[in-house]
Amino acid sequence: MLSFKDIIGQDLIKKHFITAIATGNVSHAYILSGEEGMGKRTLAEAFALSLMCQDRHGGEPCGQCHACKQVLSGNHPDVIYVTHEKPASIGVDDVRHQINDTVSIKPYSGGYKLYIVDEAQKMTVQAQNALLKTIEEPPAYVVILLLTSNEEIFLPTILSRCVKLSLKPLTDEQIRAYLKDRLKVEGPQAEVYTAFARGNLGKAIDLSQSEDFQRFYEELAELLKNLKKEDISQLLERIKRWKDEGQDLYQCLDFMQMWYRDVLMYKTTKDINLLIFKDQFSAIKEICTGSGYDGLERILTAIDKARIRLDANVNSELVMELLFLTMKEN
Repeated sequence: MLSFKDIIGQDLIKKHFITAIATGNVSHAYILSGEEGMGKRTLAEAFALSLMCQDRHGGEPCGQCHACKQVLSGNHPDVIYVTHEKPASIGVDDVRHQINDTVSIKPYSGGYKLYIVDEAQKMTVQAQNALLKTIEEPPAYVVILLLTSNEEIFLPTILSRCVKLSLKPLTDEQIRAYLKDRLKVEGPQAEVYTAFARGNLGKAIDLSQSEDFQRFYEELAELLKNLKKEDISQLLERIKRWKDEGQDLYQCLDFMQMWYRDVLMYKTTKDINLLIFKDQFSAIKEICTGSGYDGLERILTAIDKARIRLDANVNSELVMELLFLTMKEN
């Protein structure tokens, strides 16, 4: 578990929490929203640590007091993580038994009682209505944190009674630095993971530790290097196998888009430092030599069209066949 100063990025949210705790103006309910892997849980735990600390300074926890040690070990009696047995939903009974039935019990050791609801977008309408009763008239010491990847799922009455804080993507520089400095990922690999993460540090970390992604990367790079040599049937057979194995075709399209972006970038600048796939420089250079600007633009346009067609539930094999034909022709 981290304190605020250890968390990368999200400066506005950290400042909001630190100021609220330092001044005693903590709201009774917050919504922390952001896609999976962006650090909602980490921020919530840092908030819990600071909120419960008995010797905080300027909103930052000491990390040494009894309360801090309890929070860090996951055993603080006034920090409650709301759980749910059904993986796809948080039901009305979960909210009633774990929140509504216990809010009247005063904090055991401090001035606050904190409820953390992870995956709060899974709350049913009935569960949200049950929670609304507590949010409307909470005891002064109660604080509720709703962590969600989709705040639009909440009822307007819930949204209007919570302070909404949205996590922002990190910069490529922040993610790249974390991978290199903290995880000791080598430069070329860090570039690839950073590009695929699109500002999501958790995703970058997962990719860097995934053998499946490394295998996917090597196979797709090999496919694109030998694209013009292979028959359409061979290419489609490989895509079918990936699909059967559960590989995300959208991720394949992302890879292809980055690949041909690199080809176009090198053709324009001749600067290897601007490439994502620096470890594939020889192949990028060879494709660059054999492709014109118009052809590369047609390929990139075709990738965008393939994504739109997949969104429209067009047969995926037909979508990929059309895309490969465009790639081979250009």
